[in-house]
Amino acid sequence: MSDTDTLDGAAPGRRTSTGTLTHGLSVEAVLGVSTLAGARVLAGRAGLDRVVQRLNVMEVPDVLAWVKPHELLLTTGYPLRNTPQSLAHLVADLDERGLAAMAIKLGRYLDELPPEMVEQADRLAFPLILLPGGVGFDDILNQVLTDILNRQAATLARAEEAHRALVQIVLGGGGLAEVAAEVAGLLDVSIAATDADGRVITGCGPRGAVADWTGVPCFDGTGRLVTPDRYGAHGAWAVVPVKAGGYDHGRLVARTAHGELCDTDVSILERAATVAALVITKQQAVTAVESKYRADFLRDVITGRAGGDERVAAHAAAFGWKLSRPSAVIVAELDGDERTRRGQAEERLVQDRLVAACTQAARRHDVSAAVAGFSHEAVVVVGAGTDPERVVADACALFADHPGARRTFSAGISRFVATPSALAGAYDQATTAVRVGRQLNGAGASATFDSLGVYRLLSLVPDTRELRNFVTETLGGLAGDDPDTADLRHTLDVLLETNLNVAETARRLHFHYNTLRYRIAKLERALGPFTADAHLRLNLTLALRVLRMRGI
Repeated sequence: MSDTDTLDGAAPGRRTSTGTLTHGLSVEAVLGVSTLAGARVLAGRAGLDRVVQRLNVMEVPDVLAWVKPHELLLTTGYPLRNTPQSLAHLVADLDERGLAAMAIKLGRYLDELPPEMVEQADRLAFPLILLPGGVGFDDILNQVLTDILNRQAATLARAEEAHRALVQIVLGGGGLAEVAAEVAGLLDVSIAATDADGRVITGCGPRGAVADWTGVPCFDGTGRLVTPDRYGAHGAWAVVPVKAGGYDHGRLVARTAHGELCDTDVSILERAATVAALVITKQQAVTAVESKYRADFLRDVITGRAGGDERVAAHAAAFGWKLSRPSAVIVAELDGDERTRRGQAEERLVQDRLVAACTQAARRHDVSAAVAGFSHEAVVVVGAGTDPERVVADACALFADHPGARRTFSAGISRFVATPSALAGAYDQATTAVRVGRQLNGAGASATFDSLGVYRLLSLVPDTRELRNFVTETLGGLAGDDPDTADLRHTLDVLLETNLNVAETARRLHFHYNTLRYRIAKLERALGPFTADAHLRLNLTLALRVLRMRGI
């Protein structure tokens, strides 16, 4: 496989159907031992990469009951000397049972192999090997098994060395970058560690790792890992999962610039993935404790229980936050109550993504911003000179940039306040903006407290039935949902917005002047003389605003 081949086109790795590693020698390597120097491949050359783990000798006709996967079967043909026709079906039966190859001596009991047997071996890529006449089976068994054991011993020693080195990293307090660097040095490969979304977290290696992977089909145009579930060795590539406690933490991806990666390399990668999962889990535990302290403190601040302004500013500085300046509060809430349909763990992951997106967006514009995640929302406090609406826009883009992301969030922005003690009122403003903004514009809305206008007052009315009654009593038949009624109501809305300027209203609605006059007369018959009654116009304006609010 070339450096630019995709994982899908890679040669098959040495793994069983269950995905476990198979330690042994390839058939081609077995043919390299001295006792088989004169051996010749008769058929099935395409299968020389099959793995040999053990050897067996065919002594009985019903040998199929005794064979095992990854065996090299040795035979003189003696058990089949009286039924050579059965050789034609033997290859398919052995291949079905996962054998690596069959080596046979000709001349004593069988003079030649049936053409059907040779054709079938080529079709199934099942190697048929002609053994030299003067070589004993005991010599082959001894030498090949010795080589297999030596290879396995070397593999175990190498894996143990890698394990000790990786454990020392953990004991020394190292992180994911140190684990990746150690594996890159051990295997002489480039390493990329990705998160569960396929995004590269860290990378290193002799060729600059990920920096040299630009444009390589293993990663797509957005920088995410392609085919993340193709685990094992695939030519110059290898991918292993990083999992712990039932959670998918990402992948380790290795790339070699010379040759191909083998099962031994994958074995070391899997050990590294276990250590990486331990490092990630430990870091997550530390982060969770730190996040809880931050969240508890910010919750005390926005509820007015954190103490005086000087104490709050000093405590916030320990977290890298600057609350001693004029600040605004941003509240981001996930849209939809899906907790009954989703598992608690999955909902927690979505909430964590929201907090991460808000944190990253806030840091882009204000390195001293305070960010914390609560049970159902993320709260951000940014200082003067920062545009909160840009922070929200960036957080939306980061949150949406996730495979399979179907959730949205709504955000509310408070006014800027001068002191930490005023942040409690700013938080109330932001939560009001979230609620009313979602009522007005639906899921994914972003609203500032100052933009709410009269809707702030309407949102304070606790009895929504009273609001609905007010709309019905004021608009009468114009409160309906049919298209004609909605169109006539829209005409009324624009007319009130232009302060009864008929010419401007006609221009905005693309109506003829006389047509609009006809509609005004129709509206007055239904609603009363609103063109002459200022109080009626106020009631109509309020009723139209209430009607815009969802959930009323």
